[in-house]
Amino acid sequence: MLESKNVLVAVTGGIACYKTCGLVSALKKAGACVNVVMTAHAAGFVAPLTFETLSGNPVACDMFAPKEHWEVEHVSLAKKADLVIIAPATANVIDKLAAGIADDMLTTTLLATKAHVIVCPAMNTAMYENPAVVKAMETLRGRGYEFLEPGTGLLACGDVGKGRMCEPEEIYARALDVLMPKRDYVGKTVLVTAGATREDIDGVRFISNYSSGKMGIEIAKAVKNRGGRVILVVGFVTAEIPRYIDEVVRVKSTRDMYDAVLGKLKDCDFVIKAAAPADYRIEKVADDKIKDESVTLKLVKNPDVAKAVGQVKGDRKLVVFCAEKRELIERAKGKLASKNADMVVANDVTKEGAGFDVDTNIATIITKNGRQVDCELMTKASLAGIILDELIAL
Repeated sequence: MLESKNVLVAVTGGIACYKTCGLVSALKKAGACVNVVMTAHAAGFVAPLTFETLSGNPVACDMFAPKEHWEVEHVSLAKKADLVIIAPATANVIDKLAAGIADDMLTTTLLATKAHVIVCPAMNTAMYENPAVVKAMETLRGRGYEFLEPGTGLLACGDVGKGRMCEPEEIYARALDVLMPKRDYVGKTVLVTAGATREDIDGVRFISNYSSGKMGIEIAKAVKNRGGRVILVVGFVTAEIPRYIDEVVRVKSTRDMYDAVLGKLKDCDFVIKAAAPADYRIEKVADDKIKDESVTLKLVKNPDVAKAVGQVKGDRKLVVFCAEKRELIERAKGKLASKNADMVVANDVTKEGAGFDVDTNIATIITKNGRQVDCELMTKASLAGIILDELIAL
């Protein structure tokens, strides 16, 4: 969900460095590009190799280290950062930043950035309460720096008091709030279906359709970006499924999808049926590869997943998709009513840039209360955002 975001993690010399490993790992798993800059003292607690392994990027420590590619490294890191997190932030680095001192790679980079900076103090209680440190923090707050308050407890020095760096989970949650400010699906669970189902003909053949799963997966990603929990019921897709999706249920046939969706319905607040399940299946699947000169296949109707959800959804909201080549709006409205859905997303698959296995779409969104929104050619990611806007407003 953070694929387009660049996060710079600045690590200073405190025992809480070990906690920062978990933060870097979480940001990386969420898809962010994570760069780490360390002080020499920080490298005495956790080896730079640890952060290089977790982030997948070289760690910056030395202003004058030889570079494989020429660049002014502290400036390049400062410019590309969407967010800077100083964790842990020692009294020393807080005081230096307040005074405008840039005497190593970390402080030089931090003074060069214009990104939002989150500071996570970690130090002895007496140091945290020292007037010099208090004044430095006030100075940095006045310049727009954000501080996450340290916790109270047993400190590394043996004292009990305020000064423990806040937990990586808290820092990560705040980073999401900064990088993804629209968080209107927090506390909501959304079941999304994506991709095509397959119905066997014999041991090596099947019938299916052109669905790539791209639209459904973009919707799942958008829900995560906005704080929601996602259950993704997925058939066969060409799009990559992000690692951060909460629950992925893989299915093969339409009957598999029917069972999976109905089985998970009780756990969700919204259902978005973006998949393209096969409407028909073979009445009798051959045990072996068919080799006859001519073949007649008898098809029988598959269960209607969306209609089944509509019959038992209760207070849940249901979104269905309608892909047509003609009479788009009329058929979409008919589907909205017949499935007892709350919203339908209608696609004319004959239009260039719309339809299957492309990264763009053209759609008309129609809601149960009569609202109609025409969405011109845009990326499926952008359309996913509009769908979620309309859904949360119902």
